[in-house]
Amino acid sequence: MRRSLGALTIASPHMNDTRALRRDPNFNWLMSGSLISALGDQFTLIALPWLVLQLTGDPLALGMMVAAMGVPRAVLILFGGAVVDRHSPKRVLMLTKHANTGLLAILAALVLAGQASLPLVALLAIGLSLASAFSIPAGTSMLPHAVPARHLAAANGTMMAVRQLTLLAGPLLAGLLFALAGDGSAGMQDARGLGIAFALDALSYAVSAWTLSRVRPLAAATAGKAREPVLQAVGAALATVWRTLQLRTAFLYWGLCACVVGGLMQVALPLLASERLHGASALALLMGAHGAGTLAGMALSGALGKRRLVNLGVTLLVVDGVVGLLLLPIGLVTQSWQGMLLLAAIGVLGGFVQVAVFTWIQQAVPKPMLGRMMAIFMFVFMGLAPLAAAGAGWLASRLSLDLLFAAAGLFLAAAAVLAWLFTPMASLADAPLPQGQGMESDARIG
Repeated sequence: MRRSLGALTIASPHMNDTRALRRDPNFNWLMSGSLISALGDQFTLIALPWLVLQLTGDPLALGMMVAAMGVPRAVLILFGGAVVDRHSPKRVLMLTKHANTGLLAILAALVLAGQASLPLVALLAIGLSLASAFSIPAGTSMLPHAVPARHLAAANGTMMAVRQLTLLAGPLLAGLLFALAGDGSAGMQDARGLGIAFALDALSYAVSAWTLSRVRPLAAATAGKAREPVLQAVGAALATVWRTLQLRTAFLYWGLCACVVGGLMQVALPLLASERLHGASALALLMGAHGAGTLAGMALSGALGKRRLVNLGVTLLVVDGVVGLLLLPIGLVTQSWQGMLLLAAIGVLGGFVQVAVFTWIQQAVPKPMLGRMMAIFMFVFMGLAPLAAAGAGWLASRLSLDLLFAAAGLFLAAAAVLAWLFTPMASLADAPLPQGQGMESDARIG
């Protein structure tokens, strides 16, 4: 049942969704495991690069480590999606959790014993990266296999908000641990805090593996598994994206915007903090404001349900246009609070549509191909991010900050307008894609 108010189409309230989710044991086990694992990840995300710097004192070594972790993940994530579809998200995710538990336990033991070396750390880091190539498509495909479709939007909003909350709490807890137990600044004999951080992350994976074992996939979600060879399955997914007009348009649009805007933000925000504001502390404030806004946007998405401006596609394009306008003045800020206000607003809008986009993909794609589709979606962002950041760095060496942010804002706003006028983006709706638009049926996939 729906009602309209001018251009605003409002779905019936989903106040009962949250209550139903609280009574759903599958969702409770998934959410608790996700919270524990995501919080543990924050310790490693801070401890690992810091460990490399303490071992080498070389920023180039850190950059090489980041590349060594990013490239295998970007290359293999499509194959990870095919493996997820061939077996099951739960089975693949369980194996990656066990693998991460072992790898992090070894890393913790090496650091605590004072035996950590760059080659060993690099080898373990690459192992963690390889595991993530499978855990990412498995994790993003898990909810539709465990939660009824009518609760997906509320479930996605809650899960993403929980993960975003760990992005705020995790670094604070990790910083407290390093301050109390040592971070290696006085030598590796003073690195007990780093070792404990890796041990805590290993424990978080072990606990989340146990919570995942309690999840019982829905009967309908276990039927029709893909049985093609992995390479053929990856090719089938890429071909399906290309043949399905709305999928092809959406993925190309999101990839283009993520490359230009996302790559620029990775470079331009640190430059803004360094040149105009107060250094690293200002960067932390800016990123914290954006994170807090994203969390608020995800909570807003859960509260509002499927309230849309006309439909999902128009809502996404309007939000992108507004975000583009908010990017324009960031290069002109001279005080941290000014940038924090703008980035908080951008975060609210981004968090709101992020939930909608994930839910749309999960509902639009047949479940036997969901792992591969989520892998392609994540590859659009993760695989192209290094190239985007490199291009943004090249531009930043030739343009002033105000021009850099203005160019990104104008690009995003113009891309939204052009997509509205000349592509099917404005027709995206909160519903499965109709068969016959190039989307393979369940029978054909199986």
